[in-house]
Amino acid sequence: MHWLREALLVAGAAAVAALLTALAGKNLIDMPLLAVFSAGVSLPLLVRRALPLTAATASAAIALAGMIQLHRWEGMLVTMALFCTAVYHRPRRPLLVLAVNTCWVAGVTVAMAEPFPALTTMVIMSVAPVATGYALRLHRDRADQTLRLRRAEAERVLAEERTWLARNVHDSVGHHLTAIRLQAAAARRAHTDASAWRALETISGLSLSALTEVRDLLRTLNEHPAALQPGTADLERLAARLSSAGRRITMRRSGTGGALPPAVDHTAYRVVQEALTNVVRHSDATEVTVHLRQDNRGLRVEVLDNGAPIPAPQAEGQGLRGMRERVHLLNGALSAGPAETGGWRVLADLPSERNAW
Repeated sequence: MHWLREALLVAGAAAVAALLTALAGKNLIDMPLLAVFSAGVSLPLLVRRALPLTAATASAAIALAGMIQLHRWEGMLVTMALFCTAVYHRPRRPLLVLAVNTCWVAGVTVAMAEPFPALTTMVIMSVAPVATGYALRLHRDRADQTLRLRRAEAERVLAEERTWLARNVHDSVGHHLTAIRLQAAAARRAHTDASAWRALETISGLSLSALTEVRDLLRTLNEHPAALQPGTADLERLAARLSSAGRRITMRRSGTGGALPPAVDHTAYRVVQEALTNVVRHSDATEVTVHLRQDNRGLRVEVLDNGAPIPAPQAEGQGLRGMRERVHLLNGALSAGPAETGGWRVLADLPSERNAW
């Protein structure tokens, strides 16, 4: 594709040079010779990036020969454009390019079988291409510098936010989770009732799991934002932790079962986690089913329980809004409400990565 663009550029420049010369010519023009010189003066465009000054010099030599043979020829416009690109790609040598261009303009002036043009015209032909190329390069460098500064500022702000978040999570959440685990462990040793002991053991396990996840999150913030986070492979452990004697959580998987994109995998875990947490907190359900169905379009997550529907004022809480935001970031869809068979259902459709982004 790159070479096709370059070939079209050369062909277009040659065609324009030949056409302008033919339209401006007062006498009969040797068309084959015009075509040869037009193609020759345009061919150096192919190496204008790798050898900018060499390309401009070669084009200038061909243009000078064309002026001698054709007398009136517009191919010099291509040469002027190449001197412009020479300064653009080699901005540290503008005086050298200016000197070569000035010599070429002087040669063209001598080769023209007409009275010498005005000094102002010669100066413009010598300086204008160099000044234009240098100005374009300065503009590009200034734009690149502005972009780098913006990126550096964005990275600095992001680093400060991550540091602030890590510090506050460590100081508040980490401290409270550690205290909860210590208190649960102490109460478990002192309590003899079996059901209470199991509840305290569950509290201790959940606090340890949460503390571990907080530490992993802090490590993620400090090391790399794309580090691995909990995914659908951890859902069985999550269901086991939240199951109890009066509440059974069943995991079901169907479909292709291939590897999920990290963003989809983590979002699915968070949706199930929040849905199960809401069941534990607000529902009297005894049976909860988590069903993951995967195909080439994406992943469908369904959490269905047999409890009484949640009253409308409590349906749209902070947790549900958080689930919606996570799903919408992937261009997915989420619904939550009473199921037709009774109970409450949370349904999330997460597209595959190529559809999500």
